Amino acid sequence: MNIDWSLLILAVGLAFVFEGIPYFLFAERMPLMLIRLAEQPPKFLRFIGLAAIILGLLVISFGRSLHP
Repeated sequence: MNIDWSLLILAVGLAFVFEGIPYFLFAERMPLMLIRLAEQPPKFLRFIGLAAIILGLLVISFGRSLHP
C-alpha cells in the first residue's frame, strides 16, 4: 500500500480547520458547551465518538468514489 503523505497532511490540516470553527464562531458559548459535554456519561460520549467515526468513514468513502 502506497501512502500519499501529502494527502494525509492535507486531511489533518482540514480536521484542524473544522475543529477550530466552533471555537471561532461561538467563542462565548464554548466554555458552557465544554462543561456540559464533560458532565455527560462515558457511554454517551462513546456513542457520539462512534457516530463521528462512522460519519467520517462514510464521507471518505464518498470522496473516494468521486476520485477516478
